[in-house]
Amino acid sequence: MTVKKELAGIVGGMGPLATIELMKLIMEETPATCDQEHIPLLVYSNPKVPDRTKAILGDGPSPVKALIESSQLLENAGATFLAFPCNTAHYFLPQVEAAVSVPIINMIEETAAEVEQAGISKIGILATDGTVKTGIYQKALKARGIEAEIPDEKSQLAVMEAIYAVKAGCDLKEATQILEPALIYMSRRVDAVIAGCTELPMLLRGFAYGLTVIDTLQVLARRIVARALRS
Repeated sequence: MTVKKELAGIVGGMGPLATIELMKLIMEETPATCDQEHIPLLVYSNPKVPDRTKAILGDGPSPVKALIESSQLLENAGATFLAFPCNTAHYFLPQVEAAVSVPIINMIEETAAEVEQAGISKIGILATDGTVKTGIYQKALKARGIEAEIPDEKSQLAVMEAIYAVKAGCDLKEATQILEPALIYMSRRVDAVIAGCTELPMLLRGFAYGLTVIDTLQVLARRIVARALRS
């Protein structure tokens, strides 16, 4: 019997730059020495998915229908597993999982596992209002005995402004400056933070006020490569 090789399906577009960044990280994480040794990817970048945070806060339509359609499109195209480079979208994952027959890598759980493996007992969460409000990271961390620190109101405003600046195509250096109040806040309370929105890792690869950064996109890229190469 022939075993079907693994083929990653990327449910992207949330936002488009984060999707491109994930593809770059997957390439960098793959131990390849030539084109032919890289892993195949099916990527559907759908920027029309309704805003996940607005939906969670009751200010916009649900993204579930669009997420399911994107997932089914990739499954029908041959993807054997899916990945969502959007932290906030993971709140809706149970509804999507019920509509497809292929597994989905859970970036939230994988990131929490990474924090646990790093021996971190308390960590800050930098994420969208939607991700913070749902508590998906807080729950995943608590299950592993890890304390979570979330920003105060002023710092959370800075986080959201920085995220939407990246989505709007703002210069990354300018977006990093917008994020600074949140980084200062966290640096006084924790030694590490989760870049819990896929726009944020691009702003935290330089100086981050001495904070260790758990890059959720990097975690996802590693898990995708590991699964794809196991076949």
